[in-house]
Amino acid sequence: MFQFYLNYMKNLLLLLFLCIAATLSLTAQISEFEQKNTKDKSTGGVERKFQKKEKKRAKPPITDYKIISYTRDTTYVDTTLSMKKEYRFNYLRRDNFELLQFSNTGQTYNSLAKVENPFRLMPRFGARARHFNFMEVEDISYYHMPTPLTEAYFKTTLEQGQQLDAFFTINISPQFNFSFAYKGMRSLGKYKHLLTNSGNFRTTLSYSTKNSRYHNRMHFVAQNLFNEENGGLRSDALEIYLLGLDKGDNESDDRDQLEVNYEDAQNLLKGKRFYLDHQYHIKKKDSASLSTFYVRHQMDLTDKSYLFEQSRPTVFLGPSLIASNLRDDVALEDLTNKFSLNFEHKYLGNFAVGGSLTSYNYGYNSVYIFEDGTRIANRLKGKTRGLLGMYTNTYGEFQIYASGKALISGDFTSQYVQGGIGYEYDSNNSIKIQATMSSAPANYNFLLHQSVYEEYNWQNKQFKNIDQNELKLILSSDKLLDASVQLTTTKNFTYFDSEPEDLGVLAGETSSFRPVITPRQAIEELSLFKITAHRDIKFWKLGLDNTFMYQKVDNGDLIYHVPEIVTRNAFYFNDFLFKNALYLQTGIMVKYFSEYQADGYDPLLAEFYTQNTELLGGFPVVDFFVNAKVRQTRIFFKLENFNELFQQNTQFSASLHPTRDFIIRFGLVWNFFM
Repeated sequence: MFQFYLNYMKNLLLLLFLCIAATLSLTAQISEFEQKNTKDKSTGGVERKFQKKEKKRAKPPITDYKIISYTRDTTYVDTTLSMKKEYRFNYLRRDNFELLQFSNTGQTYNSLAKVENPFRLMPRFGARARHFNFMEVEDISYYHMPTPLTEAYFKTTLEQGQQLDAFFTINISPQFNFSFAYKGMRSLGKYKHLLTNSGNFRTTLSYSTKNSRYHNRMHFVAQNLFNEENGGLRSDALEIYLLGLDKGDNESDDRDQLEVNYEDAQNLLKGKRFYLDHQYHIKKKDSASLSTFYVRHQMDLTDKSYLFEQSRPTVFLGPSLIASNLRDDVALEDLTNKFSLNFEHKYLGNFAVGGSLTSYNYGYNSVYIFEDGTRIANRLKGKTRGLLGMYTNTYGEFQIYASGKALISGDFTSQYVQGGIGYEYDSNNSIKIQATMSSAPANYNFLLHQSVYEEYNWQNKQFKNIDQNELKLILSSDKLLDASVQLTTTKNFTYFDSEPEDLGVLAGETSSFRPVITPRQAIEELSLFKITAHRDIKFWKLGLDNTFMYQKVDNGDLIYHVPEIVTRNAFYFNDFLFKNALYLQTGIMVKYFSEYQADGYDPLLAEFYTQNTELLGGFPVVDFFVNAKVRQTRIFFKLENFNELFQQNTQFSASLHPTRDFIIRFGLVWNFFM
């Protein structure tokens, strides 16, 4: 059914693109024909000759093709080819410097730097390992286009599949913009039972009245992220993988012949969201007015569900309650409304005060009762109310800002406050320092979880809020470097712990262990010191792009695992060729992270867990790339993990899960300006 839905959406999207393109083309031809006939009849042959010599109307400048973010920051469509574009040409369509990819496209990522969201007040939906490609409210942009724009992204995957991200936007009038897009991916992978299949459909609408008193932005998103799960390599297959030998003592490249822990499990994360953000100016803002006053309303209606299915139980997940057709299914319904009164003054700054109301319903369809009579509820359901405030202002080159939110009623009590000051020397050089304090509940699957596997049932009413304080210094300079220094302390850090259990000798296998997963909160206060720096050095037609990250964990290094050093260095050549018809960019990129006890991956929870027995990392990953730009088309060609041509791959992305082998991949990004 999911495959049928995905194919249906692909065909529908293609049909819509063809219809729109045909309609626009036909409309333009009819309009041109009518104008020509009208002028021919009224002016005669002399006018027709003059029209042939008349120059074509100039195309709008690229800066008129505007992209507006969730925070209302505005950029424009960028058709250049740079190292930033190379870093973003991947499944996520963003820089994945802080991530370690698994063997197949569409699988999860291990985190080289753990990122928390200090602005959330409610628990997050679980299955966080599936959320790397799940588009949240902050990931959706809005547009203003002088002419219709289409963008097509394509990239090959690993065995029997492709990636496609097709996008179209048009301004029906200067005040009304509409866009829709679909991102689809399928990849079989190199190992057994590792198929990935995903679809992300989104559409946006933005509108403002001619007098600019009313503004409206809304979007709808529907997403399906499907993964087959094999639990990693079996013990006998691990020996073959690590030695690079098959049972006949011959070098083996047939990864699909290696045995995996199970071949009948899969999980699916689904989500739908309708989002509305609109405001009405009670007092109109114009050039003669120093201030404006408006009311703003934001609504977020989100439905999410996560499903884990398996044909029969596996010993690697512990004892089960049933013997076949295992199924764990959990859902969340969340409706949040925010209201605010906003005042903007040229000299006094921008103020906002308001409130929020959230209704949530998370859980399962039945109550679970242990043999000893312990009862696990099936629902976390209720309403919360909160207050919010914000202030920003600019004094010359200085900017100050502060914002805060707090829940004042309901089952959850949480709050955050952030403040900072920045100095902008010019558009290319700035410095900012900010402080953030937050207190938020643990994710839903820490508080309540039910499963057909006995050990995956819990309800933690005693879990406290996660308290986090952060101090951050951010430097941005074209002449020096882009850098950030961050100090973070965390109380009640919440994580999934693991204790290895010896499974003994299984049929046809060597001795094996399995992790017993338990949700926990840290007793001690964690402290993280982090430095990130980036500098792109250019000389003649050569460039050296360097990114460096250093992390040091105190009072918690046994449960909070990140590598101390992560680096990425790209040495490249770029130049125009063929009378400037083609722009070429080619080079070598090396990524390295120091050895550390990387988190393990649990396929039932779709979460990562802490382990202290295996070390990963300490090896370089070398890519060779050749990129080119022809007009508005960027073409990408890459030899990934190029170094493995000379040395057998024996590395892992997580315990039992091998990292990606050498592969040749290519793709393109194509912009059409009508």
